[in-house]
Amino acid sequence: MVAPTGLYLGSSDFVGGFLNGSSVKESLWCQRHASWEANGAATSTDMGEKGGSSDSTWARRLLEGSTSPPSLREKGGTIALSGRGVVSSLSIILAFHLIYPSCSFSSVKARPLSKLPHPVVIIFSFDGFRFGYHLKTSTPNIRRLIAEGTSADEGLIPVFPSLTFPNHYSIATGLFPPYHGIINNYFPDPENTTDWFSTRNHHPKWWLGEPLWQTVARNGFNAAGYFWAGTEVKKGAWTCPPKFCPKYNSSTPFFKRVDDILGYFNLPDDEIPILSMVYFQDPDSQGHIYGPDHPEITKAVANMDSVVGRLITGLEERGIFDEVTIILLDTLLTIQPPSGVSSAEIVQKMNEGLSSGKVGNGDMLRVYLKEDLPERFHYAESNRIPAIVGLVDEGYTVEYKREKTYECGGSHGYDNLLFSMRTFFVAHGPRFAKGKKIPSFQNIEVYNLVTAILGVEGAPNNGSNSFPNSVLLKK
Repeated sequence: MVAPTGLYLGSSDFVGGFLNGSSVKESLWCQRHASWEANGAATSTDMGEKGGSSDSTWARRLLEGSTSPPSLREKGGTIALSGRGVVSSLSIILAFHLIYPSCSFSSVKARPLSKLPHPVVIIFSFDGFRFGYHLKTSTPNIRRLIAEGTSADEGLIPVFPSLTFPNHYSIATGLFPPYHGIINNYFPDPENTTDWFSTRNHHPKWWLGEPLWQTVARNGFNAAGYFWAGTEVKKGAWTCPPKFCPKYNSSTPFFKRVDDILGYFNLPDDEIPILSMVYFQDPDSQGHIYGPDHPEITKAVANMDSVVGRLITGLEERGIFDEVTIILLDTLLTIQPPSGVSSAEIVQKMNEGLSSGKVGNGDMLRVYLKEDLPERFHYAESNRIPAIVGLVDEGYTVEYKREKTYECGGSHGYDNLLFSMRTFFVAHGPRFAKGKKIPSFQNIEVYNLVTAILGVEGAPNNGSNSFPNSVLLKK
């Protein structure tokens, strides 16, 4: 097997690498797409919109001017901070107080618990739920949580690369992908290129850092991981107990997932999980097939709102809706390629670049040595990342298999600061102010936010310790 020397980013999955001695031939396989083949790896184009609102200028300025993330080192499958200061998130938090003064909420206190013995957090991740999707159709339950809780006014910023597994595990650990180890959805072990990580690989050697469920278990409480990436990995205090950690099954009805979470509240007080993290694969499933603006997406969004409604109703029936913290979020979304793309022209440009041994940066594909990647990506500090990284422009996709033609609908995995990659964040609970809007923030901040709500000791991470104070009501 030829070891990959590089990695393409900007697609919905891992796509192989730049291989020595690559050759190219034209192979059109999908309407509006073009592909070229390099020793079995194919790349396709998905021209996306490039409107003026695609970037968040203030967020880009903040992150590009940020300091380096803390230096982390692996020790026996764990991660330790070596004290290089705080990450770029701190710059965002400092700006929060300038842009969104908290004085109007300073006199509001957190609501005390009366029925639950301990704070409880339930996190729902709706994969592919694009920022603004809740406005596509009637979503009374999601809008209720927004009106009665706190939400990110311009969405949640994913980590780079904006792919499912790296982002779900960043939310769980508070770490950038190079530090928690899941750098992509599919990648080889640099020490043994016949051993590849995949979404079904649960060996703890791949999964570094300490995820929230492990943190909760280490602090002596129960946690539930329902199909969340990494929950089936047994490490540290986390044993993935069957009652709280079912094996992934995409066919499990969404309402059953909600009912199982609600059923935990029927347990004795000391057995109730204080944290439940639940994954739903919609509307991402529809987004890849149809694109983000198809009627099937609208149906999926309405269905996810009914899922939220079932949770709210179940908590209200138990008299604990106002005591349980509900967090709705997502990790990524899809963008839609327009019609009228000239596949032949794109293939010709790619062939010209490869036949000359050079790739013109900025023309659909930018190629970096790993150490030269923009610092704001936080994507160089791992030996799992190849020496050469290719980043495609918004709207293009790179695929490992030409047969994967359903990607004509939509893709993700692009620069995480593109506004098209924004997702949503909504939180409701005793420590969230009613109707409060906060600026966008990176999803690595969720870890410290949750540990602060639960009152448990967290693990070292890339988030800012001051972030929870800028969002939560004081006790």
